[in-house]
Amino acid sequence: MHDMNQIVGKSNVLFITLDTLRYDVAEQELAAGRTPFLASVLPAGWEERHAPGSFTYASHCAFFAGFLPTPARPGLHERLFSLKFAGSETTGTSSYCFDTPDIVSGFADIGYRTICIGGVGFFKKQNPLSCVLPNLFQESYWQPEFGVTNPESSRHQVEFSIELLEQKPDQKFFLFMNLSALHQPNCHYLPGSVGDSLASHAAALRYIDSQLPPLFQALNHMGDTFVIISSDHGTTYGEDGYTGHRLGHEKVWTIPYADFHLMRGSLA
Repeated sequence: MHDMNQIVGKSNVLFITLDTLRYDVAEQELAAGRTPFLASVLPAGWEERHAPGSFTYASHCAFFAGFLPTPARPGLHERLFSLKFAGSETTGTSSYCFDTPDIVSGFADIGYRTICIGGVGFFKKQNPLSCVLPNLFQESYWQPEFGVTNPESSRHQVEFSIELLEQKPDQKFFLFMNLSALHQPNCHYLPGSVGDSLASHAAALRYIDSQLPPLFQALNHMGDTFVIISSDHGTTYGEDGYTGHRLGHEKVWTIPYADFHLMRGSLA
Protein backbone atom coordinates (compact mmCIF):
# COMPACT_ATOMS: atom_id res chain seq x y z
CA MET A 1 0.00 0.00 0.00
CA HIS A 2 1.34 3.39 -0.99
CA ASP A 3 1.16 6.24 1.50
CA MET A 4 -0.69 8.69 -0.72
CA ASN A 5 -0.13 11.49 1.79
CA GLN A 6 3.54 11.34 0.79
CA ILE A 7 2.72 11.31 -2.94
CA VAL A 8 -0.21 13.67 -3.54
CA GLY A 9 1.07 17.23 -3.78
CA LYS A 10 4.58 16.08 -4.69
CA SER A 11 4.02 13.88 -7.75
CA ASN A 12 1.98 14.05 -10.93
CA VAL A 13 -0.84 11.53 -11.22
CA LEU A 14 -1.73 9.57 -14.37
CA PHE A 15 -4.88 7.44 -14.39
CA ILE A 16 -5.47 5.30 -17.49
CA THR A 17 -8.54 3.16 -17.99
CA LEU A 18 -8.24 0.46 -20.63
CA ASP A 19 -11.92 0.45 -21.40
CA THR A 20 -13.51 -3.05 -21.38
CA LEU A 21 -10.26 -4.99 -20.77
CA ARG A 22 -10.83 -8.45 -19.27
CA TYR A 23 -8.56 -9.78 -16.55
CA ASP A 24 -8.06 -13.18 -18.19
CA VAL A 25 -6.98 -11.63 -21.48
CA ALA A 26 -4.63 -9.14 -19.79
CA GLU A 27 -2.99 -11.97 -17.82
CA GLN A 28 -2.75 -14.23 -20.85
CA GLU A 29 -1.09 -11.59 -23.03
CA LEU A 30 1.33 -10.57 -20.28
CA ALA A 31 2.35 -14.16 -19.53
CA ALA A 32 2.92 -14.87 -23.22
CA GLY A 33 5.17 -11.83 -23.61
CA ARG A 34 2.84 -10.13 -26.06
CA THR A 35 2.52 -6.88 -24.08
CA PRO A 36 6.21 -6.14 -23.56
CA PHE A 37 5.87 -2.48 -22.63
CA LEU A 38 3.30 -3.10 -19.94
CA ALA A 39 5.48 -5.93 -18.64
CA SER A 40 8.39 -3.49 -18.36
CA VAL A 41 6.52 -0.98 -16.18
CA LEU A 42 4.12 -3.08 -14.10
CA PRO A 43 6.13 -3.95 -10.98
CA ALA A 44 4.19 -7.10 -10.10
CA GLY A 45 2.13 -7.71 -13.22
CA TRP A 46 -1.64 -7.37 -13.14
CA GLU A 47 -3.61 -7.59 -9.92
CA GLU A 48 -7.02 -9.24 -10.08
CA ARG A 49 -9.70 -6.85 -8.89
CA HIS A 50 -13.47 -6.38 -8.98
CA ALA A 51 -14.99 -3.48 -10.89
CA PRO A 52 -17.34 -1.10 -9.05
CA GLY A 53 -19.69 -1.12 -12.04
CA SER A 54 -20.55 -3.24 -15.05
CA PHE A 55 -20.27 -0.46 -17.64
CA THR A 56 -18.25 2.67 -18.26
CA TYR A 57 -20.43 5.36 -16.74
CA ALA A 58 -21.10 3.54 -13.48
CA SER A 59 -17.47 2.55 -12.94
CA HIS A 60 -16.08 6.00 -13.66
CA CYS A 61 -18.57 7.71 -11.36
CA ALA A 62 -17.21 5.41 -8.65
CA PHE A 63 -13.57 5.97 -9.64
CA PHE A 64 -13.90 9.74 -9.43
CA ALA A 65 -15.48 9.37 -5.99
CA GLY A 66 -12.36 7.50 -4.84
CA PHE A 67 -13.70 3.96 -5.27
CA LEU A 68 -11.10 2.31 -7.47
CA PRO A 69 -11.47 -1.40 -8.27
CA THR A 70 -11.50 -3.58 -5.14
CA PRO A 71 -8.89 -6.33 -4.63
CA ALA A 72 -10.46 -9.70 -5.43
CA ARG A 73 -9.94 -11.17 -1.98
CA PRO A 74 -11.93 -11.00 1.27
CA GLY A 75 -11.55 -8.23 3.80
CA LEU A 76 -11.53 -4.45 3.96
CA HIS A 77 -9.04 -2.79 1.65
CA GLU A 78 -7.70 0.69 2.32
CA ARG A 79 -8.21 2.99 -0.64
CA LEU A 80 -5.66 5.29 -2.29
CA PHE A 81 -8.09 8.21 -2.37
CA SER A 82 -11.24 8.96 -0.47
CA LEU A 83 -13.72 11.75 0.09
CA LYS A 84 -14.55 12.88 3.58
CA PHE A 85 -17.67 11.20 4.89
CA ALA A 86 -18.52 9.72 8.26
CA GLY A 87 -18.30 5.99 8.70
CA SER A 88 -15.98 5.11 5.83
CA GLU A 89 -14.42 1.73 6.60
CA THR A 90 -11.90 1.84 3.76
CA THR A 91 -10.33 5.24 4.44
CA GLY A 92 -7.08 4.59 6.27
CA THR A 93 -3.95 6.40 7.39
CA SER A 94 -2.38 5.95 3.94
CA SER A 95 -5.41 7.23 2.05
CA TYR A 96 -5.36 10.79 0.76
CA CYS A 97 -8.67 12.27 1.81
CA PHE A 98 -10.22 15.14 -0.16
CA ASP A 99 -12.84 17.47 1.28
CA THR A 100 -14.55 17.78 -2.11
CA PRO A 101 -17.40 15.99 -3.94
CA ASP A 102 -14.96 14.14 -6.22
CA ILE A 103 -11.23 13.50 -6.45
CA VAL A 104 -10.87 15.52 -9.66
CA SER A 105 -11.96 18.78 -8.06
CA GLY A 106 -9.89 17.72 -5.05
CA PHE A 107 -6.74 17.67 -7.17
CA ALA A 108 -7.68 21.02 -8.69
CA ASP A 109 -8.12 22.52 -5.21
CA ILE A 110 -4.52 21.70 -4.31
CA GLY A 111 -3.10 23.21 -7.50
CA TYR A 112 -3.10 20.34 -9.97
CA ARG A 113 -3.99 20.86 -13.60
CA THR A 114 -6.78 18.35 -14.25
CA ILE A 115 -7.08 16.94 -17.78
CA CYS A 116 -9.40 14.38 -19.34
CA ILE A 117 -8.59 12.72 -22.69
CA GLY A 118 -11.83 10.95 -23.57
CA GLY A 119 -12.36 7.82 -25.59
CA VAL A 120 -15.70 6.01 -25.53
CA GLY A 121 -19.11 7.62 -25.91
CA PHE A 122 -19.53 8.77 -22.30
CA PHE A 123 -16.69 11.27 -22.90
CA LYS A 124 -17.79 12.66 -26.28
CA LYS A 125 -19.42 15.85 -24.91
CA GLN A 126 -22.07 15.68 -27.63
CA ASN A 127 -25.10 15.50 -25.31
CA PRO A 128 -25.78 16.27 -21.62
CA LEU A 129 -24.98 12.72 -20.45
CA SER A 130 -21.63 12.58 -22.21
CA CYS A 131 -20.65 15.90 -20.59
CA VAL A 132 -21.06 14.71 -16.98
CA LEU A 133 -17.70 12.98 -16.56
CA PRO A 134 -15.59 15.34 -18.71
CA ASN A 135 -17.03 18.39 -16.95
CA LEU A 136 -15.41 17.30 -13.70
CA PHE A 137 -12.08 18.39 -15.21
CA GLN A 138 -10.60 21.82 -15.84
CA GLU A 139 -9.72 20.66 -19.33
CA SER A 140 -11.47 17.89 -21.25
CA TYR A 141 -11.01 16.75 -24.81
CA TRP A 142 -12.62 14.37 -27.24
CA GLN A 143 -12.14 14.09 -30.98
CA PRO A 144 -13.48 11.52 -33.48
CA GLU A 145 -9.99 10.09 -33.87
CA PHE A 146 -10.02 9.21 -30.14
CA GLY A 147 -13.17 7.10 -30.53
CA VAL A 148 -13.92 3.42 -30.81
CA THR A 149 -14.13 3.27 -34.60
CA ASN A 150 -10.67 4.69 -35.28
CA PRO A 151 -8.03 1.94 -35.51
CA GLU A 152 -5.33 4.43 -34.44
CA SER A 153 -7.25 5.87 -31.48
CA SER A 154 -4.55 5.17 -28.88
CA ARG A 155 -1.84 6.77 -30.98
CA HIS A 156 -3.96 9.89 -31.40
CA GLN A 157 -4.80 10.02 -27.68
CA VAL A 158 -1.17 9.59 -26.63
CA GLU A 159 0.15 12.20 -29.07
CA PHE A 160 -2.49 14.70 -27.98
CA SER A 161 -1.77 14.15 -24.28
CA ILE A 162 1.95 14.70 -24.77
CA GLU A 163 1.28 17.97 -26.59
CA LEU A 164 -0.90 19.16 -23.71
CA LEU A 165 1.58 18.24 -21.00
CA GLU A 166 4.42 19.97 -22.82
CA GLN A 167 2.46 23.24 -22.78
CA LYS A 168 2.86 23.58 -18.98
CA PRO A 169 5.78 21.33 -18.03
CA ASP A 170 6.23 22.85 -14.57
CA GLN A 171 2.66 22.43 -13.28
CA LYS A 172 1.59 19.30 -11.43
CA PHE A 173 -1.12 17.42 -13.31
CA PHE A 174 -3.82 14.84 -12.80
CA LEU A 175 -4.16 13.33 -16.27
CA PHE A 176 -6.99 10.91 -16.91
CA MET A 177 -7.11 8.94 -20.16
CA ASN A 178 -9.92 6.63 -21.24
CA LEU A 179 -8.36 4.48 -23.99
CA SER A 180 -11.09 3.26 -26.29
CA ALA A 181 -9.33 0.73 -28.53
CA LEU A 182 -10.47 -2.40 -26.67
CA HIS A 183 -14.13 -1.43 -26.77
CA GLN A 184 -16.32 -2.86 -29.48
CA PRO A 185 -15.71 -2.77 -32.40
CA ASN A 186 -12.20 -4.18 -32.05
CA CYS A 187 -12.17 -6.66 -34.95
CA HIS A 188 -10.07 -4.25 -37.04
CA TYR A 189 -7.04 -5.16 -34.90
CA LEU A 190 -7.15 -8.75 -36.16
CA PRO A 191 -6.58 -8.98 -39.94
CA GLY A 192 -9.25 -11.02 -41.66
CA SER A 193 -11.63 -10.88 -38.70
CA VAL A 194 -15.29 -10.23 -39.55
CA GLY A 195 -16.51 -9.82 -35.96
CA ASP A 196 -15.33 -9.04 -32.45
CA SER A 197 -13.93 -11.96 -30.46
CA LEU A 198 -11.59 -12.76 -27.60
CA ALA A 199 -8.81 -12.90 -30.17
CA SER A 200 -9.50 -9.40 -31.48
CA HIS A 201 -9.88 -8.17 -27.86
CA ALA A 202 -6.35 -9.47 -27.21
CA ALA A 203 -5.09 -7.93 -30.45
CA ALA A 204 -6.48 -4.55 -29.37
CA LEU A 205 -4.54 -4.81 -26.10
CA ARG A 206 -1.35 -5.55 -28.03
CA TYR A 207 -2.02 -2.46 -30.12
CA ILE A 208 -2.41 -0.29 -27.00
CA ASP A 209 0.80 -1.72 -25.57
CA SER A 210 2.65 -0.65 -28.71
CA GLN A 211 1.39 2.93 -28.39
CA LEU A 212 2.17 3.65 -24.72
CA PRO A 213 5.98 4.09 -24.79
CA PRO A 214 6.03 7.71 -26.05
CA LEU A 215 3.72 8.79 -23.24
CA PHE A 216 5.90 7.23 -20.58
CA GLN A 217 9.08 8.59 -22.12
CA ALA A 218 7.51 12.05 -21.91
CA LEU A 219 6.53 11.47 -18.28
CA ASN A 220 10.08 10.35 -17.58
CA HIS A 221 11.20 13.97 -18.00
CA MET A 222 8.31 15.66 -16.18
CA GLY A 223 8.92 14.79 -12.56
CA ASP A 224 7.76 11.83 -10.48
CA THR A 225 4.39 10.42 -11.54
CA PHE A 226 2.07 8.09 -9.68
CA VAL A 227 0.46 5.82 -12.28
CA ILE A 228 -2.80 3.88 -12.12
CA ILE A 229 -3.67 1.57 -15.02
CA SER A 230 -6.93 -0.31 -14.80
CA SER A 231 -9.88 -1.64 -16.69
CA ASP A 232 -13.29 -0.23 -15.83
CA HIS A 233 -15.16 -3.50 -16.53
CA GLY A 234 -14.78 -6.57 -18.70
CA THR A 235 -17.04 -7.86 -21.43
CA THR A 236 -18.40 -11.18 -22.67
CA TYR A 237 -17.96 -12.89 -26.01
CA GLY A 238 -20.58 -15.61 -25.81
CA GLU A 239 -19.76 -17.06 -22.37
CA ASP A 240 -22.92 -18.66 -20.93
CA GLY A 241 -24.83 -17.13 -23.83
CA TYR A 242 -23.91 -13.53 -22.94
CA THR A 243 -22.39 -10.95 -25.24
CA GLY A 244 -21.29 -7.49 -24.13
CA HIS A 245 -21.37 -5.95 -20.66
CA ARG A 246 -23.73 -4.06 -18.31
CA LEU A 247 -24.58 -7.46 -16.88
CA GLY A 248 -23.58 -9.49 -13.83
CA HIS A 249 -21.13 -11.98 -15.32
CA GLU A 250 -17.75 -12.92 -13.83
CA LYS A 251 -15.96 -11.85 -17.03
CA VAL A 252 -17.50 -8.39 -16.65
CA TRP A 253 -16.78 -7.92 -12.93
CA THR A 254 -13.23 -9.32 -12.89
CA ILE A 255 -10.66 -6.86 -14.21
CA PRO A 256 -6.91 -6.10 -14.21
CA TYR A 257 -5.41 -3.31 -12.12
CA ALA A 258 -1.94 -1.94 -11.39
CA ASP A 259 -0.44 1.10 -9.73
CA PHE A 260 3.16 2.21 -9.30
CA HIS A 261 5.31 5.27 -8.67
CA LEU A 262 7.32 6.23 -11.77
CA MET A 263 10.33 8.21 -10.62
CA ARG A 264 11.72 10.87 -12.92
CA GLY A 265 14.54 9.50 -15.09
CA SER A 266 13.89 5.89 -14.09
CA LEU A 267 13.08 4.68 -17.62
CA ALA A 268 16.00 3.79 -19.85
